[in-house]
Amino acid sequence: MVLDPAMQDWRAVLGRNVRKIRQQRRMTQEKLAFEAEIDLTYMGGIERGKRNPSLLVMARIAEALSVPLTKLLSD
Repeated sequence: MVLDPAMQDWRAVLGRNVRKIRQQRRMTQEKLAFEAEIDLTYMGGIERGKRNPSLLVMARIAEALSVPLTKLLSD
């Protein structure tokens, strides 16, 4: 299945932002996944822009990183 390029773009932006903020906070993927209550491999997929997380999952990640959800999605 081929995804629309715009669909791939928002996932890449989300992944880059999650990784950048997580690293700024000196947080491991494992700790972030635990705090956001998601599987570690799923978190890795989100950071690589390969997963399509729900709004609830994105909100939990934002909360675990102590940032507004909009910060994760802004380019």
